[in-house]
Amino acid sequence: MRRYSRSWRKPKFFEALERLEDTSPDDDREDLLKVAEDKEKYHPVSAQYEDTGKIIKFPRPLGPQIEALYELNKSRLEGWDKGIVVAACGIGKTFLATFDSENFNKVIFIAHREEILSQAEQTFKCVKPEIKTGFFSGIKKESNCDILFATVQTIGRHEYLNENFFKKDEFDYIVVDEFHHAVAGNYRNIINYFKPKFLLGLTATPERLDGQDIFALCDYNLVYEIRLKEAINKGFLVPFRYYGIYDESNYNTVDCKNGRYDEEQLEELLSINKRAELILQHYCKYNSSRALGFCVSRNHAMYMAKYFFLNGIKSCAVISGNVNKNNHRTEMDDSTYIMDRKIAIEKLKNSEIKVIFSVDMFNEGLDVPEVDMVMFLRPTESPTVFLQQLGRGLRKRTGKNYVNILDFIGNYKRANLIPFLLSGDVQHISRRAQEAKLPPEDEYPDDCIVNFDFKLVDLFKDMAEKQKGIFEKVKDEYFRLKEDLGLRPMRLQMYTYIDEYLYSIIRTKKDLNIFRDYFSFLKKVNELTEEENELIGTKAHDFLLEIEKTGMTKTYKMPVLLAFYNNGNIKMSINDEDLYESFKNFYSHGSNYVDLLRHPGSSNYKNWTKKDYVSVARKNPVHFLLQSSPEFFYTDGEKFCLTNSLEKYIDKPAFILHFKDAIDYRTRSFYKERLEKKLLEFEK
Repeated sequence: MRRYSRSWRKPKFFEALERLEDTSPDDDREDLLKVAEDKEKYHPVSAQYEDTGKIIKFPRPLGPQIEALYELNKSRLEGWDKGIVVAACGIGKTFLATFDSENFNKVIFIAHREEILSQAEQTFKCVKPEIKTGFFSGIKKESNCDILFATVQTIGRHEYLNENFFKKDEFDYIVVDEFHHAVAGNYRNIINYFKPKFLLGLTATPERLDGQDIFALCDYNLVYEIRLKEAINKGFLVPFRYYGIYDESNYNTVDCKNGRYDEEQLEELLSINKRAELILQHYCKYNSSRALGFCVSRNHAMYMAKYFFLNGIKSCAVISGNVNKNNHRTEMDDSTYIMDRKIAIEKLKNSEIKVIFSVDMFNEGLDVPEVDMVMFLRPTESPTVFLQQLGRGLRKRTGKNYVNILDFIGNYKRANLIPFLLSGDVQHISRRAQEAKLPPEDEYPDDCIVNFDFKLVDLFKDMAEKQKGIFEKVKDEYFRLKEDLGLRPMRLQMYTYIDEYLYSIIRTKKDLNIFRDYFSFLKKVNELTEEENELIGTKAHDFLLEIEKTGMTKTYKMPVLLAFYNNGNIKMSINDEDLYESFKNFYSHGSNYVDLLRHPGSSNYKNWTKKDYVSVARKNPVHFLLQSSPEFFYTDGEKFCLTNSLEKYIDKPAFILHFKDAIDYRTRSFYKERLEKKLLEFEK
């Protein structure tokens, strides 16, 4: 069924039907291509409807929401207490959370913007008119309600995460919107403190430029996924007409550190009349009633708003914070060009203005289906931000058949990734970008047009040819992470934070995969300590290699190794009691128990005795470690032992450190690779 759903495409004759429906005065049509999203069609029940005989329209789950609800329920039946749903902008993720939370008593919805919370409250009341809602943010501190809407900045503080305000089991169901932010401190505080029956993370863009892994926060339980390409193919979002326009701005003159351009220098480069005129010309060429322009900085947004306004296009800038009064562009700091976010959105909807220029205030939480053009006026440094901003124009609306995307592209870093972001091939983006070939037309979503200036095609080819060697890239990534983290990245940290696209390349090449021999990688980049250098080429090094490479269909080997590790006091032999305690502790930690639940032979683990745990350990990991690694393991009666070749290393701090790090890395990689297998299942 899942395979059929993934392959289903909107039949072409539906387009003709939709065009006919667009001209019909009856706006109550309910075809299967709609999702419960347009809140304007639904109203909370109130006294004005009582005894009037009027039919009140309630939203119901449709399309991908039905599929996601099925998978969420299935996930809970399998024993999961948290999960993530990845769905393109416009699919109705908030409605999905509303429907899914109906059988839970007390719910909290967490987001980072109050506007998102207000929109979410409207959605919940559409589905549950009788509920009592409350807000927990900077000013309001309500809690006596059925559903609480809270800003992460407030509720994530330690002064509120305690028994005086909230019990750990205060909420049965937690929704974390825009879950790609959840690696930040306050989000982690919330996730670590509360113990709900279920936690749902929602995002359209789980990939992060900094390499941090949001899937780990939900124990790699990807419940459901519908990405941009599939959503367009199924008719849930409008197609795009993308125009890649060559921008002659020379980004090589701008300082770039850790993959990020200097904002002030970038602003200076892009805020010139020649470039603004290029943008204006293409805006006029493709015509637009309501457009969004994404800029590099607040001053750049004001500059563009003024330029358009003075050329007869009613425009404004929506920016956050205070404008730099010492900047030479302070003459633009007046109400003619700067507008409050809410006012600007209303004026755009009502056609009082035609373009809003902003930096990142509209990346999330913007619900304006009327937008018919999106302009990218800054370099694409983050795939997440690119897809978020692209999604602002894809919501369906009566009479809207497509959205125009104008992207002004120069010789900035990662520019050659854009064609593959549009095709939806995010997983292999870095490798394919180096092939210097554009995706074939049939890789783009149905009915979409993608057109790159010939100069850009040449630019992409030139960039691919100039790419550094893979090892040099990995080395650069290592030192970037070292600077960002403020310490030397070990296996687990490197694996967690490495650029996803870079990792997708090295994982398929044994000679380049640093995680198959991290010790040797550290030696190559001169990052080993003196004590670690002494371990190179020894049995201790070989043992670490064995942990890094050992085959795993389950996590069973990890608690066995942890029994030897013994909290840093490494044992040369372990007995049944050690195996039992280690297995019990390991599968009581986090969601490791799900690895037992997913196999019929171990799904009743809650009823296991000590004898059962020991039996599983002896028949599986102990047996296979003896077979595959006799140079490191042997049995002596009832004892399971390390060979004497390791005895002289067990007290060395360097060996102890890398022993535990290798175990942690393999545990994390096991769950992540299991997630990737699930992704492949979604794609089939």
